[in-house]
Amino acid sequence: MKKKFRKVSIYKYALLGILLVLAISVTGCKKEEVVVAKVNNEVITKDDLYEILVKQNGEQLLNSLISEKIINIEAEKQKIEVSEEDIQKEIDKIAGNYGGEEAFNQAIQYYGYTLEDIKNDLAMNIKIKKLLEPSISISEEEMKNYFEINKETFNQEEEVKARHILVETEKKAKEVIEKLNAGGDFSELAKEYSMDEATKELGGELGFFGRGKMVAEFEESAFALKLNEISEPVKTKYGYHIIEVEEKKEAKEANYEEIKDMIKEILLEEKIPTEYEKWYQEKLNENKVTNYLVEE
Repeated sequence: MKKKFRKVSIYKYALLGILLVLAISVTGCKKEEVVVAKVNNEVITKDDLYEILVKQNGEQLLNSLISEKIINIEAEKQKIEVSEEDIQKEIDKIAGNYGGEEAFNQAIQYYGYTLEDIKNDLAMNIKIKKLLEPSISISEEEMKNYFEINKETFNQEEEVKARHILVETEKKAKEVIEKLNAGGDFSELAKEYSMDEATKELGGELGFFGRGKMVAEFEESAFALKLNEISEPVKTKYGYHIIEVEEKKEAKEANYEEIKDMIKEILLEEKIPTEYEKWYQEKLNENKVTNYLVEE
């Protein structure tokens, strides 16, 4: 049930921080060698490490830094600013996909990110969007056609948002239920008892799911529960589940007028990558870029 945490920026590259720390002058001035590791009496210097990093990732990383510089320069020219409110709106959207802020923060930690990493990525994406949006046209006809083709995907199916604690025996499940009934915290008990490694550190959060997404016994119980009701032990092939339903969504047919803004946003996001490539090539030609790494 593990959710894959997606990177939120096409301009974030691995080892960027390392390369920045290890970067040395390309102007030819000599530096005293710094030893970063030893194997017996054999040393590995910072320059050795830098050379390998440059060979393996240098061009890609440097190009990403150049692109960020150009984006920031153009954003300053056009007086484009990214507010904390702008970033928070995007974070809220992402957090919603993970079942809430707590689950989102735990997912960040689980996959080795920090909130600051996410904010920096989002700030860059928002700048790109603000730079390119004025040049991207989306007609009413395009939006209506997209709606008709994808109408079924916009229909709201019946869904529940639930969390669970998975244990091995019915006896253990009843023990956990007793603690919940006595005022125990569901998230903390999930971390302590649950055998579901993918969700236990997220407090047992499963997010929203529709019918046909879970094993039959689990699904039947989850959709029968009232809001905030704790289930009796539910046996499946995985063990015994304690389930709590946090939210419910009723089935609903999509209405164009209600979701036209969403459709416009989808079409905008689809067009941005192509528009960005053209825009970026123009800006590369307009700005004086000297790549000393390529010239070495």
